[in-house]
Amino acid sequence: MAKIPVFYSFHFDNDVMRVQQIRNIGSIDGNPPTSPNEWETLKRTGKKAVENWIDQNMKYKRCIIVLIGSETASRPWVQHEIIKAWNDGKALLGIYIHNLKCPRNGTSRKGTNPFDLINLSDGRKLSSVVPTYDPSYINTYQDIASNISNWIDYAIQHKSN
Repeated sequence: MAKIPVFYSFHFDNDVMRVQQIRNIGSIDGNPPTSPNEWETLKRTGKKAVENWIDQNMKYKRCIIVLIGSETASRPWVQHEIIKAWNDGKALLGIYIHNLKCPRNGTSRKGTNPFDLINLSDGRKLSSVVPTYDPSYINTYQDIASNISNWIDYAIQHKSN
């Protein structure tokens, strides 16, 4: 089965270790990881440089996956990536990752659905049309690994234009 090119949107500081576990699943072709040093350097070069980086990295992706941790919804760049993906007609989905164990911090609290914070032009919340998944607490990693390809396929087939 061909790997689907995806872009991961997440709160770098809190969730990079959890996101790395998802990258390691191997059934999807995500954007390559950015090191903390690269991300900090990029942020210091200014807003336009970050926007250009996002544009380039999202360009040929078929699906944008928002990996939702405890503070993801409040992150300005995550909100920017969601709005850009929506405006570009990309498939979107969210996966809660708070129950994946980070080697440094363990699990975390469940965060707010970031799609609840964005309104469509007709007044509905984006969450009314973008699927989110809250994997099993008992084996979060296995639940994600077993289902992520199907979740991506569903998002692509049902994306709203």
